[in-house]
Amino acid sequence: MNTIYLGREEVKKEPCVATIGFFDGVHLGHRYLIGEVTKAARESGRKSVVVTFDRHPREVLQSSFRPELLSTLPEKLQRLSQTEADYCVVMPFDRETAAYTAHDFMEKVLRNRLGVERLVIGYDNRFGRNRSEGMDDYVRFGHELGMEVSQADAMRMEGVNVSSTVIRGFLSQGEVEKANRCLGYAYSLSGMVESGYRIGRKIGFPTANLSLSGCCKLVPQEGVYAVRVTVEGEKIQRPGMMNIGKRPTFDGRRTTAEVHVIGYKGDLYGQMLTVEFVHRLREERSFDGIEQLTAQLQEDKRQVTEWFDREKDAG
Repeated sequence: MNTIYLGREEVKKEPCVATIGFFDGVHLGHRYLIGEVTKAARESGRKSVVVTFDRHPREVLQSSFRPELLSTLPEKLQRLSQTEADYCVVMPFDRETAAYTAHDFMEKVLRNRLGVERLVIGYDNRFGRNRSEGMDDYVRFGHELGMEVSQADAMRMEGVNVSSTVIRGFLSQGEVEKANRCLGYAYSLSGMVESGYRIGRKIGFPTANLSLSGCCKLVPQEGVYAVRVTVEGEKIQRPGMMNIGKRPTFDGRRTTAEVHVIGYKGDLYGQMLTVEFVHRLREERSFDGIEQLTAQLQEDKRQVTEWFDREKDAG
């Protein structure tokens, strides 16, 4: 796949089949849609194009909006590159883009700049100023512009239409396994390890405290999770146990994300970690003293180790 940043690079206009969307998370529903686009393009001898945006539209429309994304822009582009589409066109979403009506966008961007002859729209996608138009309007505009417009079916799993909204709901409820099945991969957070309280080190469970400041991704529901941990620069993944919450045993005030990397002996301070969520063990709770907390951490570790042992045996 070739990635083109519209406005920064030359765009070779050629007949193509395209789809448009924010594609947050590039989940299985998105990949199903893109598969429909690439299939239609191959059958008609045209190129396949995915058009996306460099930021969430609400970041421009609402200055106070702070997104809770499923993927950063680099993560999104990396996952889009794994599809069979020929091109990914990244548009800057700014006030000018936000002012386009659906008709203007289809005419000035899709047809005139990209050469779109067929547009395949996701089952729940709306675009254009105020998102006020729907599928019937897009079909009518396409007829006027000489562009065939069709709508892809939804992809259903476990009784729901796979969508970014549904996946955010699962993560917000701590249901990471359901979220992962819809994504087609394990949801992750990355962050720099910052200085913490060092209490875990004193009780035999040293933790790396991931900085969440400036994090634009959704942080799953508070609780304790089995996770896979990758240290930047290393290729191996290590099992870990992660606590997201306010550390009620120690009267914590702010939300922290602390991960104990099982078996790791080195110093992780100042390093970048990527944590993949595999399974939620329990909710966060307060304990009556260090001994009770330590006993629970031992039990958490046992469960995490067993979980990964079963996964290894099954694989």
